Amino acid sequence: MKIGLTGSWGTGKTTVAGMFKRLGAKVIDADKIAHRLIQPHTLIYQKLISVFGKKILKKNCTAIDRKKLARIVFSKKTFLTKLNKIIHPEVIRTIKERIKKDKSKIIILDAPLLIETGLDEIVDKLIVVKTSRDKQINRLKEKTGLSKKEISKRISYQLPLSYKIKKADFVIDNNGRREDTFVQVRQIWDKLS
Repeated sequence: MKIGLTGSWGTGKTTVAGMFKRLGAKVIDADKIAHRLIQPHTLIYQKLISVFGKKILKKNCTAIDRKKLARIVFSKKTFLTKLNKIIHPEVIRTIKERIKKDKSKIIILDAPLLIETGLDEIVDKLIVVKTSRDKQINRLKEKTGLSKKEISKRISYQLPLSYKIKKADFVIDNNGRREDTFVQVRQIWDKLS
């Protein structure tokens, strides 16, 4: 069974994915795949350098500085579109390949842009992780050091959480304690298995 796991930036998808993993699910993390694809000297790496220039590289290093790249692509929606056109096809291809090869009973596809990229079409069920906007922004300020304005701008580039919730088979409310979230994960796990 293929389960899509999504939400909005900072709602706690990775935490929830980890909980499913502890229960026995195989987790495919779209962000980790994307990070691997931009390693030095890969085809995606070369394309990113040709589109955004060497200013996206770490100082005195050949590796891409993801923070620098993010600052650039979130400064203008057309830049984000260019980035997505370079990375998403390869991420999607890799995900489909991994799903095809994997024999696990339950596969969790952890992808922040699951619906935006059409990956919701290949999953059997969709789980959306939600939290209040205030909690989301506070978590992200703590994690990234970005301002509320910068965080809000990046969130606005994703589909609204309310839209994702309407498409969901299950919604996990991640406003409370970890234990409360795990109770919800466990209930969903029991229904799926």
